[in-house]
Amino acid sequence: MGDVLWTPPADVLERSRIGDYLRWLREHRGLDFADYDALWRWSVTDLDVFWRSIWDHFEVIAHTPPTATLAERVMPGARWFPDATLNYAENVLRMPGRADDDPVVIAHGQTRPPVTLTAAELREQVRRVSAGLRRLGVTAGDRVAAYAPNIPETYVLLLATASLGAIFSSCAPEFGTRSVTDRWQQIEPTVLVAVDGYRYGDKPVDRRAEVAAIRAALPSVRHTVGIAYLDPNGPTPDGVLDWADLAAPTDEPLTFTPVPFDHPLYVLYSSGTTGLPKPIVHGHGGILLEHLKMLALHHDLGPSDRFFWFTTTGWMMWNFLVSGPAVGAAIVLFDGNPGHPDLGGLWRLAAETGTTYFGTSAPYLLACRKAGVVPREIADLSALRGVGSTGAPLPAEGFQWVYDTVGDQVQLQSLSGGTDVCTGFVGGVPLLPVYAGEIACRALGAKVEARSADGTPVIGELGELVITEPMPSMPVGFWNDPDGVRYSEAYFSVYPGVWRHGDWITINARGGCVITGRSDATLNRGGVRLGTAEFYSVVEGLDEVVDSVVVHLEDDEGGAGELLLFVVLADGLELDDALRAKISRELRTALSPRHVPDEIHQVRAVPRTLSAKKLEVPVKKILTGTPVDAAAAKGALANPESLTAFATFAQSRPHP
Repeated sequence: MGDVLWTPPADVLERSRIGDYLRWLREHRGLDFADYDALWRWSVTDLDVFWRSIWDHFEVIAHTPPTATLAERVMPGARWFPDATLNYAENVLRMPGRADDDPVVIAHGQTRPPVTLTAAELREQVRRVSAGLRRLGVTAGDRVAAYAPNIPETYVLLLATASLGAIFSSCAPEFGTRSVTDRWQQIEPTVLVAVDGYRYGDKPVDRRAEVAAIRAALPSVRHTVGIAYLDPNGPTPDGVLDWADLAAPTDEPLTFTPVPFDHPLYVLYSSGTTGLPKPIVHGHGGILLEHLKMLALHHDLGPSDRFFWFTTTGWMMWNFLVSGPAVGAAIVLFDGNPGHPDLGGLWRLAAETGTTYFGTSAPYLLACRKAGVVPREIADLSALRGVGSTGAPLPAEGFQWVYDTVGDQVQLQSLSGGTDVCTGFVGGVPLLPVYAGEIACRALGAKVEARSADGTPVIGELGELVITEPMPSMPVGFWNDPDGVRYSEAYFSVYPGVWRHGDWITINARGGCVITGRSDATLNRGGVRLGTAEFYSVVEGLDEVVDSVVVHLEDDEGGAGELLLFVVLADGLELDDALRAKISRELRTALSPRHVPDEIHQVRAVPRTLSAKKLEVPVKKILTGTPVDAAAAKGALANPESLTAFATFAQSRPHP
């Protein structure tokens, strides 16, 4: 694979939290591991001892301490810590290593001036909002929905909801009405908290009409609470409480309702690009343990850190980010357009906030590279020691760009996981070097394997990403799926008892991983499976190409089928035969003759979800005759109008 771009310092075991954990295992469990690989193998073999060690090492606050760790080692249906009770919010608000006056929430955006909450202020806000929710009649099991951006109020609401044993769900306010109601009609919230609008760059976006439509479509909602975010002096609509009323001063103490380990904490949703979004229920205990493990042992976050991830409240990375205080890290929240006034804005934010770990998406890093941004020349990034990338595979040139322009001392961690587990199951770790284009390892406790077409595990070959042992943060289930049929169908229908994730992965002999796109968007040319990520890396590496999407239309007779490439070109460029030839030549040289498309077409935009994922599968469906409305839920898209071009193209083609 690629070059070594970063090597762990010689004293990594003395300086890192995973080093502390290894010493703790030696002292308290009599376990010694020669290297990361040995530690990982133990963590996915001795599940009971590993996950109990996470509980004990991080001193999880329990109301009823556990006696058993894993009651049933099966998938689906694994039962973790069956007799324990705890509360996620109580564990997050402990904020180990933080004094009352330490800043723990640092929020910047384009709608209002920055807001900082200290540890004491965050606890006080949660105490008041918990009491406010209780006044509205919210009890354990009720659903509280937030149509709100990545701001302190949304975070406070999550913790207050969880403190009561109620269930939280958020949608980012850029979601359209239909997308929101498709999600929340399934879970029937009783309280809706919503902003009046927001600014995206310098553009005000009024959402009052959407909020009214959402309220009208949710008869379960008994109370609506408004956050005057866009217009702090605007009138409060009839029948709507003000956030200040919800967070009114009170003498009620902050208490935490003890709930079972798998009691629902929040509901996340699959991207909903086809059909109704799947309502994925996550539990208090599973999320807490998983995030303690990842944030401390893999991202090496602790009380000296300021942790940032660019995300909206509609992406699971928000849920991951806001667990930061559970390991003592302060979190940096940002709401707005990451490209305003230019792509350097987030790097300047990192400098201004003293961010030590900067998380973002692969498309953002690649956009910075393409635009010629040199972060270390425009921002003082001396505090930065970690950079995280997810959302799409990061190619080798993306890795190289980070080391050339951000800094050669940072550890770049490319990770991949999903909404389904609310974490990354492959990522980085302080103990391992960074190779260009490669995810460093499989995460502790995540038994990730690559499976060949006949179901056997393979090393060094492209295979289906599967997880062969249960993890505590696998969903408690899907909402309104009492017999678990939809849940089983989603992950366990291909390999019984084994989680199939839907990505292509290659795992090399040293445990490094490369993910090459969604397995359901495979390019299968004459029996050779091609991932889409490497394809985009070549095509979008060309100066002329801004974005692209590739689909493979199979031949029912078993032939090579058709490989169609759609490109978005730089301003003012038109696709001609010379550029088609150049693209084909690059693909042939860099990848193989099999990667050369049968046709290349120019489009104005590539359809993407609100979390910036390309919609290969819906495009493929549209090209094979599925109506646009049936192929994708438009409200879940950042640019639904982009689908029209593919429908027009499909109609103009001769059908076999």
